[in-house]
Amino acid sequence: MSENIQSVRGMNDCLPDAADAWQGFEAIVRDWLRRYGYREMRTPILEHTGLFKRAIGEVTDIVEKEMYTFVDELNGESLTLRPEGTASSVRAVIQHNLLYDGGKRLWYSGPMFRHERPQKGRYRQFHQVGVEALGFAGPDVDAELIVMCADLWRELGITPTLQINTLGDHGARQRHRHKLIAYYEAHRDVLDADAQRRLHSNPLRILDSKNPAMQALNAAAPRLLDELEDEALNHFDALQALLRANGIAFEINPRLVRGLDYYNRTVFEWVTDQLGAQGTVCAGGRYDGLVEQLGGKPAPAAGFAMGIERLLALVETRGKPIAPAVPDAYIVHAGDAADAFAWQAAATLRGAGLAVVMHCGGGSFKSQMKKADASRARYAVIIGDDEAAARQVSLKPLRGTAEQTRVELALAIEYLKKA
Repeated sequence: MSENIQSVRGMNDCLPDAADAWQGFEAIVRDWLRRYGYREMRTPILEHTGLFKRAIGEVTDIVEKEMYTFVDELNGESLTLRPEGTASSVRAVIQHNLLYDGGKRLWYSGPMFRHERPQKGRYRQFHQVGVEALGFAGPDVDAELIVMCADLWRELGITPTLQINTLGDHGARQRHRHKLIAYYEAHRDVLDADAQRRLHSNPLRILDSKNPAMQALNAAAPRLLDELEDEALNHFDALQALLRANGIAFEINPRLVRGLDYYNRTVFEWVTDQLGAQGTVCAGGRYDGLVEQLGGKPAPAAGFAMGIERLLALVETRGKPIAPAVPDAYIVHAGDAADAFAWQAAATLRGAGLAVVMHCGGGSFKSQMKKADASRARYAVIIGDDEAAARQVSLKPLRGTAEQTRVELALAIEYLKKA
């Protein structure tokens, strides 16, 4: 007997019970983004590899170790499954000239791919919702992104903690880079292999090391905050003032640098200690140089991405899962005339906008009622030959203590919509 084929490691099936929670979450997110004026954009899963090398940075874990990259045999092009969504979004904005008439508030959702060691909250195919605000230069947009996250957390009933930092502008980062190299050169014997590899190519990323042996050394490293010009400092001060004015608690984490090279000025993460080592559920910041870097006219930009799997896992820890959508009615029917009328009743109820499951496969009324109850529908719509002859249905509440009632089909629509 041949061996069963399993899913690829780190790429998981989403079965119906889990999909219910996903759909509930997605409905909340769509409504939340609509309220803030963000419009959806959908981009391909595959992009040219050069897009991510230019946007993310060649000396990053993502580009060096984690991308799913292959050569298209038809034309020899190097293609990559997208590891994140911002680069694709900016590429699409440039390609279609979306900023010709001013700033845009955009969002996307979908699968991303990174070749990592699978663990709880970190998968090789994972899903993100991303938000991008392009063409807005001030700290007010940075604050809006954070405030809107806080609104979503309240709606989901979760309480991640906000950490913020500023990476300043190019000149400050260059001065800081030189000081970091000199500092780590003087402590080369303490550096781990990753830090030694990055010392001259991307020393800022050493600050983000998760190696416990590096923490004391990193804590004493030169601070980027000490190198900031007045403009970047004023931007950061204004952001903090806006967050305080809107009641958003935060911590300044000077070692927060993010893993992507395109960030400048504001960076932030929403973190939790309830998911083990993978504590970041949402992260983002400002990336003012990326549009020009990818070939567009210079334009300011900021955004964030949130991991759907991690957020759903965090929602589960509160002990109150997202309520799934349930059918309005489950049609139970037995008898030749009843079977024919059940089809008509189902079509009529669905045409009125109601969600209706019609029983298939036969069986007694008793067995069908068990199926109706298991469906989580609010009502059983019962049709026997007597109901069919009278063009009526019997409505039995499956939740609560209300009495069963028999009504005309047209009245059943009103009844189910009001119930």
